[in-house]
Amino acid sequence: MISSEQVEKILIQGLQASSVKIQDDAALHAGHQPNNPAYYTVYVSSPLFKGKSLVQQHKMVYECLKEELKEKIHALAIKTKISD
Repeated sequence: MISSEQVEKILIQGLQASSVKIQDDAALHAGHQPNNPAYYTVYVSSPLFKGKSLVQQHKMVYECLKEELKEKIHALAIKTKISD
């Protein structure tokens, strides 16, 4: 499992994010995975999203977290916003 603080740090560094909020959704998925993987909703604001489609923005988030998504994060919901 990966902590929300670790996810936040990765997104801030990888996306030059001006704002990152991590919501832990594990309680919504209780009993789904016995090895306790992470379930998060991430809210990310970044100037790097400017000129990018929503799909491209989400791909950028997935790219930042690609290693963590292999084993440490089971579910990820993404909300993005363009910041200055």
